[in-house]
Amino acid sequence: MSDPVDWNARWHSGETPWDKGEAPPALVEELQRPESWFRNRRRVLVPGCGSGHDVRRLAARVPAVVGIDLSAKAIEVARSHPPAGGEDYRVDDFLRDDFHEPCDAIWEHTCLCAIDPARRPSYVASAARCLRPGGVLVGLFYLDPADPDDGPPFGSSREQIIAGFAADFELSEARVPERSYPSRQGREWWAVFVRLPASSAPPPHRGVADSRQSD
Repeated sequence: MSDPVDWNARWHSGETPWDKGEAPPALVEELQRPESWFRNRRRVLVPGCGSGHDVRRLAARVPAVVGIDLSAKAIEVARSHPPAGGEDYRVDDFLRDDFHEPCDAIWEHTCLCAIDPARRPSYVASAARCLRPGGVLVGLFYLDPADPDDGPPFGSSREQIIAGFAADFELSEARVPERSYPSRQGREWWAVFVRLPASSAPPPHRGVADSRQSD
């Protein structure tokens, strides 16, 4: 993937401000819910997994979790941690046209916002290829509509995210997480997209409830 950022160099230099040393509070809370979106999922894919905090948190609850990253150094760091369960780490490019890792859930966190917005359709295409119909993409998305092009991270609006996934996914849940890292308070949006059958036309937007406070 052609990328203006040398992610491997960033990991070697330790210039990784997105790595908070732990999984995000929203994911921790989700995995504790009895009706979590990850409940009964057998295989979860984590694109842009970095040092694997989210992978390990998921692997404590899900039988198989695959974390991929462009950076070999990030994967080296991820593998240096004690395993939490059935996790697997690989150096790979999620935006490859032929990328395919079958799964029934994808966890999105800090990957989409690291991609040039012009390449986001490749992200959605890969997610659609990997997820079986009825599978879910659970995302903690970065919002910064005031300056969406000054990145990475590249911010988005809720409307842009929904439109980007509309051809292959249906929005099933949307809300502002109750807890965030302090530096990301008010800039995160939790959304769950369900993979549509390949033959289905995108359904009309059904007004999924969004529990965000009015701006």
